[in-house]
Amino acid sequence: MVRTAPQCFSTEPHRGDSPPLHIHHDEDEIFHVLEGEVRYWVRDQEHRASAGETLLTPKGIPHTYRVESAEARMLTITRGEFETFIRAFGRPAERQGLPDPSGPPTSEQAEALARACRQLGIELVGPPLS
Repeated sequence: MVRTAPQCFSTEPHRGDSPPLHIHHDEDEIFHVLEGEVRYWVRDQEHRASAGETLLTPKGIPHTYRVESAEARMLTITRGEFETFIRAFGRPAERQGLPDPSGPPTSEQAEALARACRQLGIELVGPPLS
């Protein structure tokens, strides 16, 4: 078994930010909310978390989240190849601060996301939360 070091990512998503419902087949994912309110969907249950609260999403379990406050700040802790995924879809900042929301992805962007997910053991199984 190959073990990898934990990775911690800080994110500052806006209201409505929600990735597609997905499954990580190779790693657990831990979310720690620093600011704001976030609604999580794990397995078939809804959870709400606000500043100071932590939620574990075990590998193999469908999950997603949606930011319910104007903005949120949270830490995501995981291991494995997830950093490779983040680097593949990240882009350099154009200016100080958060970029403006860009709306839903184009069909080409959605297919590129699905392809990258499959390569890294992430399965997209449903839409984002609304």
